[in-house]
Amino acid sequence: MELGDLEKLFGAMVERRRHLHRHPELSFKEKETSTYVAGILKELGIEVTEIGGGYGLVGRLRGALPGMTIALRADMDALPIQDEKECEYASQVPGVMHACGHDGHTSVLLAVAEYYSERLQELRGEIRLLFQPAEETCPGGAVDMIEAGALEGVDVIYGVHLWTPLPLGTAASVAGPMMASVDDFIIDIQGRGGHGGMPHKAVDSVVAGSSLVMQLQSVVSRSVDPLQPAVVTIGSIQGGTAQNVIADRCRLSGTARCFDESTRQVIRARIYALVEGITHSYGTEAHIHYITGYPSLVNDEAEFGRFNRSVGKVTGLKGETAVRIMPAEDFAYYLQLVPGCFVLVGAGNEEKGIIYPHHHPRFDIDEGAMLHAAALMVSMAETYQDEH
Repeated sequence: MELGDLEKLFGAMVERRRHLHRHPELSFKEKETSTYVAGILKELGIEVTEIGGGYGLVGRLRGALPGMTIALRADMDALPIQDEKECEYASQVPGVMHACGHDGHTSVLLAVAEYYSERLQELRGEIRLLFQPAEETCPGGAVDMIEAGALEGVDVIYGVHLWTPLPLGTAASVAGPMMASVDDFIIDIQGRGGHGGMPHKAVDSVVAGSSLVMQLQSVVSRSVDPLQPAVVTIGSIQGGTAQNVIADRCRLSGTARCFDESTRQVIRARIYALVEGITHSYGTEAHIHYITGYPSLVNDEAEFGRFNRSVGKVTGLKGETAVRIMPAEDFAYYLQLVPGCFVLVGAGNEEKGIIYPHHHPRFDIDEGAMLHAAALMVSMAETYQDEH
């Protein structure tokens, strides 16, 4: 589609995105964000259902013509990061910022809502708008949206993610697994404290923990099929209070990620086995808190094909096949129930200094990417209706 059809809404997109960027809210705390979005939708005459307790919103645009029901999703939450950008729309909330582009996603979907609200007489079927809270924090907001009926009667679902590793003017997706599953774990090791000069009178939890860190590196290298990408990372180790005190307690925390469910179970089993064996061999005891997070995000093959046909209809946007990535996304839950496709839309721009990765304190997007994302969503929805 010609970008001119949406260009008149670009100013509002930028204004809304910057408002949200100034006023970020953390996962499960998006009260003002939800109120702001609901107000705009109601001003547009769109039917809005509020998902109780979680600040999620479902907007329904029912066309005058018969057709399919297409869901489009945006996430709304921010991250506990101090904004270090020097710009007029920097976060005004200490320690909280939109460091992943969700403010842009929300603004894009509001523009799509406005676009269709002016075209109900020519709209086929239903466009269902899912404004979801809490993508950043497990168990995520998608599950609550699903349990509240957000997908009832939906034929297909699409989502976009503004993505700074891709340059402006590109969009990428892939058939099958695209983003990893994520499981987190905390391992508490209990030893017996003592004097640093008398180690034989103590049971050193830090030595046991250090050995465990190294042994856990063998999970992927020796227990996982080398043709199945996977990662086990220990992100923190905490133990001890002084240089001459043997610590009685040590805590490790980490994450496990992969694309295949059977591999996921192998990793979990090996972590448990190594924790039990290694800590026992050092005379310590251990407790594991294993947090099962989002499943792998798996795009429908037919809908990936539809993305390829749709992206070519958007002026100034080039489609690419995405490389699978280890970050996780709770959009995966929607795709377990409804065919769909998740797309990365290029939002990086070296010339403007927009080079920082997601979750970085100086993260920003080229706002022109929002126009591409909105046009792509509309193009995919229209292509789906045309082909059905």
